[in-house]
Formats: sequence, C-alpha cells, structure tokens
Amino acid sequence: MDQPAVPAELLEIRRSIDNIDAAMVHLLAERFRCTKRVGHLKATHKLPPADPAREARQVERLRKLAVDAELDPDFAEKYLAFVIREVIRYHEAAARETTG
Repeated sequence: MDQPAVPAELLEIRRSIDNIDAAMVHLLAERFRCTKRVGHLKATHKLPPADPAREARQVERLRKLAVDAELDPDFAEKYLAFVIREVIRYHEAAARETTG
C-alpha cells in the first residue's frame, strides 16, 4: 500500500523537533558534567548526597518557569524528580569513590 505524501510543513516541524531533541541531549550532558563536579565536592567535604531544601526550592522554581512557559507544571516537576534521582545516584557514587 502506498504511503500518503508527508506535507512539507510536517517535515519542517519534525526537523525542528529533532534539533530540539539534540540540543536537549547536549544540555543534559552538560548538566550532568556539573552534577558530577558537585558530587565530588560534596564527597570531599563530607556533605550529604541529597539536599532536600534545595530540591524543594528547585521544584518551586521549575513549576513557576513551566507556568510562565505554558508547560504543564506537573510534567516539569516529574522531569525534575527524575533528574534529582539521577543526581543523587551520582553523588552517592562519588561519596563511595571518595571514601574508598
């Protein structure tokens, strides 16, 4: 069966989505490079891997940014929760590496 022709506008939008996805991957990679540095600093200074007060401030901040950007704040909070779990995992690993 023949596939229907894909409108040029759809192809253009998909190219933009692909570019955004690529940028997001690079931004996340940079974020996690910073996260690793923070984890090593926390481990060196014997600070706990998690910082619940900062995490709460970040959730509040990201929810407001999401509202301002017309993005579902619940989605933004879920995204941040996932990132925070990964960050804590990195920090715990750094603490284990530092204490040997």
